[in-house]
Amino acid sequence: MQSPPRKIVHVDMDAFYASVEQRDEPSLRGRPVVVAWRGARSVVCAASYEARKFGVYSAMPAVRAERLCPQAVFVPPDFNRYKTVSRQIRAIFARHTELIEPLSLDEAYMDVTVTKSGLPSATSTAQVIRAEIREETQLTASAGVASNKFLAKLASDWHKPDGLFVIRPHQVDALLAPLPVGRLPGVGRVMERKLQELGATTVGELRTLGSPLLAQYFGRWGRRLHELSRGIDERPVEPNRPTVQVSAEDTFERDLTLEALEPHIRRLAEKTWVAAQRERGRVPRTVVLKLKTADFRTLTRSTTPGNCPASAQQLADIACELRSRITLPAHTLYRLVGVGMSGFVDVDSFGAQGVLFVQ
Repeated sequence: MQSPPRKIVHVDMDAFYASVEQRDEPSLRGRPVVVAWRGARSVVCAASYEARKFGVYSAMPAVRAERLCPQAVFVPPDFNRYKTVSRQIRAIFARHTELIEPLSLDEAYMDVTVTKSGLPSATSTAQVIRAEIREETQLTASAGVASNKFLAKLASDWHKPDGLFVIRPHQVDALLAPLPVGRLPGVGRVMERKLQELGATTVGELRTLGSPLLAQYFGRWGRRLHELSRGIDERPVEPNRPTVQVSAEDTFERDLTLEALEPHIRRLAEKTWVAAQRERGRVPRTVVLKLKTADFRTLTRSTTPGNCPASAQQLADIACELRSRITLPAHTLYRLVGVGMSGFVDVDSFGAQGVLFVQ
């Protein structure tokens, strides 16, 4: 007997950090708010919709945001407050389903194929969740409803802010066909250019290329792209999704050379090590070094040693060694460095690697 189609809701809070600030400080309402520390090294954490009208968006350098919107009010982020509100919203989700997959503080997937609240449809469930969020937090949320995660997330962005959009199965092909290929998850600027070279600028054109041709050029990812172009996504909502990576990074007050990064790498390795120790029973096998140049080019280098690092010092040593894989000129300046650990596996499946958690 075939299982019934999934009913997925994706909820995305509207300009979450900025909206919390505007809620808690009435003088900010209706004004362009940028959540960021001021300074040449800062980046935008969030922008209110009033600020977005000027082209300000998340991850933009704060100095550029200030140039685009001189009248913007800059507010330093308060992540503890945002986490408190996020937990309040998560509790609302939990009234309706146990199948909740958080993506960040401000968005999550929910499988509402069967609900705890007994509401008659996924659409009515999404409507009630949005109403409860508004009533209990005085914040607005946008939601998408569809038969899978990809479509639900796409839908939640359709009528932002404070919107609800439902993609029904018979609408999928027509809705996807005219969209630019860049709307597909995982298709960045480089991949978009490659697809355009094959004659695919829209999802519909990508669909006509066929799975065999896309697989010929892009392997397994090509087959995945073709599935997405047809609205196919079999991934389940994972309420207990394991940690994929732990990391710590820092943006400098002034740009530094590669050689000058060592003390910062060692400091960040300590933070990453502490985070890795919280993953009881699981060990990360891969060490990652992330760099961002002064002109905002991002570089990552990684290695998977035969044995997991046995201390924060060993983690730092490996991360420092990864600098030798950077081939840019020695005078290149860097504005950010990060140290991460990924490739988590169960201790038992990896052998006697419990030493990772022994200082």
